[in-house]
Amino acid sequence: MNIYKNINLRKACTVIITGSILFSTSCKKSFLHVDPQGQQPAETFWKTQDDATAAVSSIYGNLRSWSNTAFPALAVESIGSDEAEKGSTANDASYLNNFDDFTATATDGQILGFWEGQYQNINLCNQVLDNVPGITMDENLKSRYLAEAKFVRAYSYFRLVRAFGDVPLRLKVPKEVSEFNIPRTPKAEVWAAIENDLKDAEAILPATYPAADLGRITKGAALSLHAKVAMYQKKWDQVLSLTNTVMGLGYSLLPNYETLYRVSNENGSESVFEINCVYNPSIKDASNSQYAQVQGVRTQTGYWGFNVPTPALESAYETGDPRRTATILYVGTTTTEGDAITANPGDPTKYNHKAYVPFSSPWDNGNPRGSQQNVRVLRYADVLLMNAEAANELGNSGQAISSLELVRARARQGNNAILPKVTTTDQGALRTAIYHERQVELAMESDRYFDVIRQGRATAVFGPKGWKANKNEVWPIPQNEIDISVGVLSQNTGY
Repeated sequence: MNIYKNINLRKACTVIITGSILFSTSCKKSFLHVDPQGQQPAETFWKTQDDATAAVSSIYGNLRSWSNTAFPALAVESIGSDEAEKGSTANDASYLNNFDDFTATATDGQILGFWEGQYQNINLCNQVLDNVPGITMDENLKSRYLAEAKFVRAYSYFRLVRAFGDVPLRLKVPKEVSEFNIPRTPKAEVWAAIENDLKDAEAILPATYPAADLGRITKGAALSLHAKVAMYQKKWDQVLSLTNTVMGLGYSLLPNYETLYRVSNENGSESVFEINCVYNPSIKDASNSQYAQVQGVRTQTGYWGFNVPTPALESAYETGDPRRTATILYVGTTTTEGDAITANPGDPTKYNHKAYVPFSSPWDNGNPRGSQQNVRVLRYADVLLMNAEAANELGNSGQAISSLELVRARARQGNNAILPKVTTTDQGALRTAIYHERQVELAMESDRYFDVIRQGRATAVFGPKGWKANKNEVWPIPQNEIDISVGVLSQNTGY
């Protein structure tokens, strides 16, 4: 009855549809709400359209779990970069420093947690993809559910392949003993599987949803993730084509950069894909996102103060760029919402403003503080910057400058005395400008670390922190996985 957290477990599993990942009473996110299922045996499940709906809701719910959005994700995808460091107090969770100085080993619990979180997502997706086709239900809804599952499976494999390189590729629920313990698949094959899933998803998913389903995965999300996947492989023609398509779907940048991270603007005009989170005092297991809790201001009860901005990020902003204070929340300041950010000895002096939830927001001691804060995964600004980078790499400086300027113009917020328009047509100089814009526009959104690696600049940028070429391009495979596989899984070089 347990979900197989470990992809190499050598015993059969049955579906688990649990309260911790299914519930919401928010009308805005009603697709996350299903009735409690307990630990329903698989043989009595997968019978009706309601079963399919519950199973797909479990996919969405699991995306906001600890492994997907809290310590494991922040350790693997953020703290290794030059924009973030551990935070909190010196002795609190000091093991996270191992990701900042690249001394993390294969036995680190955050490595295992991240791996397990992605394969939990994949397991839930595979159960839907294996079982929903056999259910008699509305065929259009069935097709959409399968497309949503393929998107999330692609998203999780994207996170895995850029973190670990070669990883076991599982595209169905294992049934035979021989199907459980499988070796790592070459990353080229994993990338290809990701692209296949996204092609299938983007052909089916709608561009928009009615209000009750706002926040579900859209065609734009599939196209945008596909563009990012292509960007990591330097398939610039694909990146340009895919982002051009997304740019025609009606997305727009919010006028005020800071406000796009507040709860009131979740799933707004700039949102391409968000992990939807909820606060539900009546069903506490629904309020399970700790994304904001672990990063919030420590002087406020319930917040922990991890994953804080670095001096390197502070210095990256051009003079007067409003995105600096919209991203870095300084002790001694007062937020737009009226919250005074005060200091305690030994606590950080700055925090991730993008994870900030106003102190007056509802919460209770039975739920994580800030559990209603969505996690922004793909924004329209990212699409524009991918478009600019692809256009520049293909020699089209005019389009590159145009897309880049849309992002900078929004950042100016009407102040033409700051952030001058980039006008250079030199490919190298324009590339540098686009890289810089990605750094400051997407700061503290878990993009920077792998961005710098795929750009080939990690030795220069991260080398002073301990990053080593031919090793730190990937993290170690969890030792627990290797042990359970009895050596079927191999370790990455240097670990």
